[in-house]
Amino acid sequence: MEAGSLFSIKPIGLGARDTLRLEMGFCLYGNDINDNTSPIEAGLGWITKFTDEKNFINKAELLRQKNEGVARKLIGFEMVDKGIPRQHYEIVDSSGELIGEVTSGTMGPSVKIGIGMGYVKTAFSKADTEIFVKIRDKVLKAKVVKFPFYKG
Repeated sequence: MEAGSLFSIKPIGLGARDTLRLEMGFCLYGNDINDNTSPIEAGLGWITKFTDEKNFINKAELLRQKNEGVARKLIGFEMVDKGIPRQHYEIVDSSGELIGEVTSGTMGPSVKIGIGMGYVKTAFSKADTEIFVKIRDKVLKAKVVKFPFYKG
């Protein structure tokens, strides 16, 4: 810290790291990806190379998902109504039907709006799709957006 004092460097914690990685649309293992998600569902198919010489666990299933599609996808969303989404909050459609779950959410410090990531049924994954997040006892409007949230 002494070496950085000339530049006003200050200590920063995991909360800051978490909000900044979320603004960039970066997945966090244990939140947005885990042993029950596939790279195809998470939009990380670009890191999965399907070549004959590459052999890896569950290759056949992942190739099937790539070719046939998946039932759910990881999306980014911005709150339209005022609210801060949090992990495990339900995502519903306009009729209140459960369509997904928030995996990460916060107030984006750079974008100054409630933002989040979550898995939704594929039909609701297109940019500008209207979705709703259940925050406490309220159902608040949000919209699907492309990553990253922060484009500065």
